[in-house]
Amino acid sequence: MISRIDLRGRTLTSAQLRRAVPRAELDVETATGAVEPIIAAVRERGAAELRDLAERFDGVRPEHLRVPPEALADALASLDPELRAALELAITRVRAGHTAQLPQERSVDLGPGAQVRQRWVPVRRVGLYAPGGLALYPSSVVMNVVAAQVAGVEGLAVASPPQKDNDGLPDPTVLAACALLGVDEVYAVGGAQAIAMFAYGVAGEDAADGAGELCAPVDVITGPGNVYVAAAKRAVRGVVGIDAEAGPTEIAILADATADADHVAADLVSQAEHDPNAASVLVTNSEALAAAVEERLVERVAATKHSDRVRAALGGPQSAIVLVDDVEQGLAVVDAYAAEHLEIQTADAAALAERVRSAGAIFVGPYSPVSLGDYVAGSNHVLPTGGCAHFSSGLGVMSFMKSVQVIEYTRDALAEVTAPLVALSAAEDLPAHGEAAQARLPREA
Repeated sequence: MISRIDLRGRTLTSAQLRRAVPRAELDVETATGAVEPIIAAVRERGAAELRDLAERFDGVRPEHLRVPPEALADALASLDPELRAALELAITRVRAGHTAQLPQERSVDLGPGAQVRQRWVPVRRVGLYAPGGLALYPSSVVMNVVAAQVAGVEGLAVASPPQKDNDGLPDPTVLAACALLGVDEVYAVGGAQAIAMFAYGVAGEDAADGAGELCAPVDVITGPGNVYVAAAKRAVRGVVGIDAEAGPTEIAILADATADADHVAADLVSQAEHDPNAASVLVTNSEALAAAVEERLVERVAATKHSDRVRAALGGPQSAIVLVDDVEQGLAVVDAYAAEHLEIQTADAAALAERVRSAGAIFVGPYSPVSLGDYVAGSNHVLPTGGCAHFSSGLGVMSFMKSVQVIEYTRDALAEVTAPLVALSAAEDLPAHGEAAQARLPREA
């Protein structure tokens, strides 16, 4: 069901370590050719094109592109009480976790009258994408919206595909999550066309204001989606900021003989149920644990709801049990792999976690499964995939903020540094730079 990769007795370079475990690829390049005409058509035809595309891709022509307020209220009123309580708990915990991320203003005095300050400000407007259909994740609405709200973003818009069985409106659970979060700007628009709408804005007959603007352009677009959403994000990057081109989900588990094989198998299955291309990787120095996990996988896959999907993911080249000589080699393997989710189930899990440099999120010990982070840990589950954890971070408050440097000098402070300023500008053959500083100072007699 799941293949083995044996690295025991091998000394690998850093480059070889990164290639040791294959991973599923997100073929954004191929999808780019399909999304570019969609983006161009949305820019040209606006709301009419959004309706045509909904009919083409979603099988329904929405009456309302912007979801009416009463539809949001109805969705919340109809929400299952247990699910509502769970969403409210998630919102509370995620809000608390993200409030702790807020940056502090920094100021440094470089001498009398010479001050440089770093001020943090939220972006003005954000577009959040919530997929529908197979990948229906109200929890992702929580993760994206709460992070933006805590950052202080004033304008929040959510887009989610129209559903044939909901009268052309997005899924009721997504609508209810938006209502719980106080988001009233929600669009029945999916796929690459939603990304185009957010990036460039759309005029149309559903205009929410007197200027004929259905959806105003945003500054940042975040949220999960399929390969076409990822390709559209790549296409508009530079026009707007984006979170990432999220690929198939990944879990890597570093475990030794002290780990519970059933726990490990359960966690591998939990991520494999997302997608046939999901990656589930166990790295261990214990042959006995590897064998026990293989046995438990057979039982758990047979019993789980999405067994076909899970079996495809575990049987793919992106999933494996990796055997290593010792935990030290295992640590090198998982750090090179840079998983979206990394679990450490070893005797010294906390100490090892402190040594990991590259992972989207680290789950420490036997009682911190990835599914905890997916929903109610208080962390964010929007994390870098495909090895991007080597250089990027998960979604958070800082994803919706930017720093502004504020420089304030007095005349005396400027005079103190004008000579070196002039010398540097002369060396770069930019004399007007130096002259701009000298013009502010008294001329020598």
